[in-house]
Amino acid sequence: MTTLVFVHGWSVTNTSTYGALPRQLQAQAAAEGIALNVTDIWLSEYVSFDDAVTMPDVVRAFDHALRDLHLHDASFACITHSTGGPVVREWLRAQRERPHAFGTIRLTHLIMLAPANFGSALAQLGKGMLARVQAWAGGVEPGRRILDWLELGSPESLSLNLDHIHGGDPSERNQFLFVLTGDRPDRALYDHINTYTGEDGSDGVVRMAAANLNAQHAVLTRESGGAPDTLALNVTTAPRTAFKLIPGASHSGTDQGIMASAPAATVDTLLRCMRVRDAKGYRSLCDAFEDENAQRDAQRVELETAGPFPARVHIHDPRSMLVVRLTDEAGEPLVGARWLLKAGTPPNPDWMPQGFMLDRQANSRHGHVITFLLNHALLAGAPRVADPDYSRRTLRAATSSHRPYSATIEPGDLSGLVHHAIATTAAKDDLFQILAPHQTTVLDVVLPRLVREGVFRLTRSLKPRDFSHPEAGAIVP
Repeated sequence: MTTLVFVHGWSVTNTSTYGALPRQLQAQAAAEGIALNVTDIWLSEYVSFDDAVTMPDVVRAFDHALRDLHLHDASFACITHSTGGPVVREWLRAQRERPHAFGTIRLTHLIMLAPANFGSALAQLGKGMLARVQAWAGGVEPGRRILDWLELGSPESLSLNLDHIHGGDPSERNQFLFVLTGDRPDRALYDHINTYTGEDGSDGVVRMAAANLNAQHAVLTRESGGAPDTLALNVTTAPRTAFKLIPGASHSGTDQGIMASAPAATVDTLLRCMRVRDAKGYRSLCDAFEDENAQRDAQRVELETAGPFPARVHIHDPRSMLVVRLTDEAGEPLVGARWLLKAGTPPNPDWMPQGFMLDRQANSRHGHVITFLLNHALLAGAPRVADPDYSRRTLRAATSSHRPYSATIEPGDLSGLVHHAIATTAAKDDLFQILAPHQTTVLDVVLPRLVREGVFRLTRSLKPRDFSHPEAGAIVP
């Protein structure tokens, strides 16, 4: 017996957003004779279009709403879309960390469609003046506080995701998480003013790497007793999460939307997820999804019709998202610091592969946090890409890897009583090892904070002495 709750995304104002998916899911399960007895389907209605509403507010109200369900075994399954994924994940964390304040109802399956787990590049634009005017014209507000959470590199989203990366494996306690996301934008919905809506490597709203919970947390910091100008790498990998690309699906829309159009691939994959009953079955489905994703990646060329003109070529190389946080040992943000990637030996920024950098966006509230979208295939080295209709025609020549990849951090303050020194990654570390296709890596770059002895001195002289212009002196060990 299963109670199934659907949770929508940001700025939704009508339950029509779910389309025919709930009915088709129920009907296909019955038609195939699958041992899946869905006793109740509940469609959520939560408010994200009020500027006063925060993510914790939605989580608190979600928990209250769940208490009204009459559950057969005090458990339920959940299918989310877009922002709905982070909402339910935040609820799971609150339930774990504050057991006396949140209900004891157990979530068995969390199946996230196109979840903005690491945010969306569109969130920053959603807080802009034009977006606010459009929202007010529709009688609603943009939902600024929810958009704060959704912005790339927000402290709220990073807190949740780092908790996941360093946490235990949910499947070991029979709680199963799944991420299903489309692999391309709906070209018919492309906004020529906002190019993010047509960004390859995304579904038109959320990047594949930003949806995927198979992520890493890397830290570049001075080793104990090491030189202040050399940073060593330490990496932690998240528990394995089932991740599936739905070919041809986009974020929204009735034609290609992963939920609203209820494509057969979405319904079939949802049923495969809901059949999982134990950790062994979960691992088996993870393996199957990886094989299917590899097959999809092998067919990476999309030819977009352009009327009477030659077709536009889209090469769907796997992308990696890198969220870089620049701080020092005291946790102070390094405002104005320069992050410079280099390739080869000796390291040279001019040797980075052409076209590897696809986008960069600084968080609007925390400028020391910058999110980069990188072409993983070009960084790794990629084979020749041929025209699928004429194999002798080359769309892109083979490219070689330029490894190893390193970085130099150039802080804005190189002198003074308290300052930072230019630092580089250790020669033994190749930054390519922290990147993976369709995945996000959070990289904390922590520079030593250099304090000179002029900050505090003792003197035996009792004669008044002006120290408004102190000598810097040596660096305090």
